[in-house]
Amino acid sequence: MSLEKITLEGSHVRLEPMAPSHHDGLCAAVRNGELWNLEVTLVPHPRDMQVFMATAEEGYQSGRELPFVIIDKTSEAVAGSTRFLNIEMPHKNAEIGYTFLGHSWQRTAANTEAKLLLLQQAFDNWDLNRVQFLTDVRNERSRNAILRLGAKEEGVLRSHMVMRGGRVRDSILFSIISAEWPEVEANLRKKLAR
Repeated sequence: MSLEKITLEGSHVRLEPMAPSHHDGLCAAVRNGELWNLEVTLVPHPRDMQVFMATAEEGYQSGRELPFVIIDKTSEAVAGSTRFLNIEMPHKNAEIGYTFLGHSWQRTAANTEAKLLLLQQAFDNWDLNRVQFLTDVRNERSRNAILRLGAKEEGVLRSHMVMRGGRVRDSILFSIISAEWPEVEANLRKKLAR
């Protein structure tokens, strides 16, 4: 199967394939809360956004990544970004990551619906067996958000990444498997209905 750029649409957000035209919107999203200053993430500074986007496109061209921008449907503003990465179709698994949302969209329906759309693509359209998520072991907000999705914690990857400033990060691994998807989907839909 070849990877195709697709748009995923919900009630609150639309996930559009990342394109050069999204550059300024992504810069505005990361400025909304100065996300690059968070020590437990690797959100790009606006001056580094072109490199971030070029790297995402290289990942797509290699067949291993599918990057999106998250569009808030009410304002039509770019709220953030997310992507599939480490896509391994022969093994029927992928990772969801590189997710960030401007401060104004955090703790709204945006992240929940974006994850629902991605998980629907993964399990219902691609028929994957597994989707995984990684975050900094110190990133309590992200860890809790992943758990609220219904993902299961699998363990810690010790000394997994080098962060800006040189700190060696331990990453915590979570996953959702296909047998869990119906319950996860039902719970995400309930959250969105509230």
